[in-house]
Amino acid sequence: MTIEKAAAVAEADVYVPSARRLERERHKRARTRRATAIAALSTLVTAAVLFLVVTNSPGWPRTRETFFSAEYAREALPKVIDGLWLNLRLLVVCGAAVLVIGMLLAVARTLRGPVFFPLRALAAAYTDFFRGLPLIICLLLVVFGVPALRLAGVTTDPVLLGGAALTLTYSAYVAEVFRAGIESVHPSQRAAARSLGLSSGQALRFVVLPQAVRRVVPPLLNDLVSLQKDTGLVSIAGAVDAVYAAQIIASKEFNYTPYVVAGLVFVALTIPMTRFTDWVTARMDRQRAQGGTT
Repeated sequence: MTIEKAAAVAEADVYVPSARRLERERHKRARTRRATAIAALSTLVTAAVLFLVVTNSPGWPRTRETFFSAEYAREALPKVIDGLWLNLRLLVVCGAAVLVIGMLLAVARTLRGPVFFPLRALAAAYTDFFRGLPLIICLLLVVFGVPALRLAGVTTDPVLLGGAALTLTYSAYVAEVFRAGIESVHPSQRAAARSLGLSSGQALRFVVLPQAVRRVVPPLLNDLVSLQKDTGLVSIAGAVDAVYAAQIIASKEFNYTPYVVAGLVFVALTIPMTRFTDWVTARMDRQRAQGGTT
């Protein structure tokens, strides 16, 4: 076949969409643009209405001075950012500890056989107790109760005690997330692993846990977002984090703008994590729909 004939055959094989298809695609693009324009317009109208309602309220001048003062915001921002470093360190350290302890608790609750009943009962009692106990009460009990015991060698550092309270509470929640993931793996997976000569521990480690962890990544990320926000509660123990730094300025100046600044800093830190969680969730849903994950 000559080069001219090959080029003619290749040109004949090129797909050319029909006029009907092109019209359908143009209609779809136009509908998408129209929907986007309507959504943007409705958002602007809603924002304008809310702005007018708030700014025209009788107490708005006093509220603006007390909560939205630019002067106090400039004063508070550097100190809040300095305190945020403590929150980030607590997030990293407590997050790692929570994952490890939560996994151990979940494995303990899924152990089979009567010999492991005491371990299962202790793990269940732990998760039930700390999931039911409000986090702020746990913080108060640990931060003020542990130093009152005067135990030799036990720290009284409010940062360490506050981090311990966060770890105790969130380990219970994460343990239930891991346990749900483990129990979602079909028993045939474990049976197939055992039939290949793997022990119960090897089947759990190499077959069950990898599948379980992949399935619970989105809820784990949600727990991480919640932990990031709750690190601000260590301020009740006197640890100078972002919240306590704002409280110092607010109590000195009798102005609540520093609290607003601290809240906005936490929101700015949380939104990227939330969007990343949504992206991971959507990606895993697409993979599962296409058969990409087990």
